[in-house]
Amino acid sequence: MTDYQPRGMYFEQFEIGLTTVTAGRTITESDIVNFAGLSGDYNQIHTDVEFSAGTPFGQRIAHGLLVLSIASGLAAQTGILEGTIIAFREINNWKFSKPVFIGDTIHVELKVTETKPLARLGGGAVIIKLRVKNQTGSTVMTGVWTALMMSKPE
Repeated sequence: MTDYQPRGMYFEQFEIGLTTVTAGRTITESDIVNFAGLSGDYNQIHTDVEFSAGTPFGQRIAHGLLVLSIASGLAAQTGILEGTIIAFREINNWKFSKPVFIGDTIHVELKVTETKPLARLGGGAVIIKLRVKNQTGSTVMTGVWTALMMSKPE
């Protein structure tokens, strides 16, 4: 038995318009190399300095799915989902707008746009619009997540 008390928000606490901004995280060469090994995606645009120099980007770029994964981790670090999320259900309308380079620092802006009670699941769906931004404030990714959140215990 543990005395753990979730610090995450319960479904009923999410209000439309609620906005949360994450801390920043710098993308490193190690991130890209490790993600390539984990995913098996060794595309030269991510892993080959010489090849990448001849692309429109002029240098290696981070895998889009790596940045999406880091965005997920940054969202989790805010604590709003900790111990109260039932499941991560959907990613919709995800757009990779700009490249993310080694040395870029990203953060995520999350905004609740909709809530849907789902009593049969013991909670509800929270629809969150995300903007992943780099250190200059440019939006590099946008999309919508659906998280299934627990109802507050009675």
